[in-house]
Amino acid sequence: MTRDSAIRQLVDKEVAGKVTVSDEETKAFYDAHQEMFKQPERVRASHILVTVAEDASQADRDAAMKKIKDIQKRVNAGEDFAELAKAHSQCPSAQKGGDLGFFRRGQMVKPFEEAAFALKPGEVSDIVETQFGYHIIKVTERAEASTASYDEVKERLANHLKQEEIKKQAGEYVEALKAKAKIERTPPEKP
Repeated sequence: MTRDSAIRQLVDKEVAGKVTVSDEETKAFYDAHQEMFKQPERVRASHILVTVAEDASQADRDAAMKKIKDIQKRVNAGEDFAELAKAHSQCPSAQKGGDLGFFRRGQMVKPFEEAAFALKPGEVSDIVETQFGYHIIKVTERAEASTASYDEVKERLANHLKQEEIKKQAGEYVEALKAKAKIERTPPEKP
């Protein structure tokens, strides 16, 4: 740890302290790499899951369907979705009221994804069946596809470019030190 700390201090003194990234450099990188700053369409959804094993008997499937239909009636009657999820969902997200956060296409199983992306914020799906069981999905937010503006990413981008330049210059600094140094390898002494 002491050696690592000494190396870090040396790199900070000899390399990192001398590296700067200008606004022109960050803007040029942003302009040249627009695809890196694109956000696909995303939705934020919550769900209530009643699990059903893929090899479940018909009786188990019927019982799970009855349970999810009872929950659906309560949702449709205006009961709080998050509270129903906390009380009845069999997904770890139940603790957060069923909130799954934002996700984009390709991150969820197909039937779930199709249902979620078909809803508008505030809408609740019909019962959706996946290999995990039966879901009721509520979309809470929708974010259309967009590109992050330069101002949104400027600071993070400057930090990233600075770290990349530090890595590059640190490597060059070490190679320069090796070129100037006389390095001898001695075999270990025999006990």
